[in-house]
Amino acid sequence: MRRSAAETREHVLSVTHELFYWHGIHAVGVDRVAAEAGVAPTTLYRLFRSKDELVAAYVERADTSYRAWFSEATKADGRGARERVLAAFDELIVQVHPSRCRGCPFLMALAEFPDPELPAHRKAVATKEWMRARFGELTGQLEGVVEPGALADKLALVMEGVYASVQALGVDGPARSARELVELILPVPAAGE
Repeated sequence: MRRSAAETREHVLSVTHELFYWHGIHAVGVDRVAAEAGVAPTTLYRLFRSKDELVAAYVERADTSYRAWFSEATKADGRGARERVLAAFDELIVQVHPSRCRGCPFLMALAEFPDPELPAHRKAVATKEWMRARFGELTGQLEGVVEPGALADKLALVMEGVYASVQALGVDGPARSARELVELILPVPAAGE
């Protein structure tokens, strides 16, 4: 079966995700990506001019998935902002199960590409900024919150802590307490709300 260029690109990115995410970006060469994707290296280089471009596309694809996941967990569907924030942490515990997670792909990309001028680094930072801003939007809807940005920072820190701790201590370690911690830092709704 012959794929279109767009289908081939998506197939290569799917394979790239599995390899980069589970084995590390620097540990996986372009030749291995091409071989596992079943494409010639020349085809891969027609789709992505360099490994840096492939890495940036990998981070961008992960960003799209992450934003969709976060948006679905926190969607405005009749729940209040507090319930929507808590839902993000309920879903996070499902997301970080060891069979599907070895940590945050954006933190891993930042660790492997510390140069802020590289596209992969910039894209990973943009994802983190988006998440923080999204928490800021939600905390801005909470009754009695004077500094939504400060509360959003705390929520972002808890989320990052889950990703960081789950690799070493598992999903039943400190990550299991994330929702409880978030409940403590969110304002308690007034009676009748």
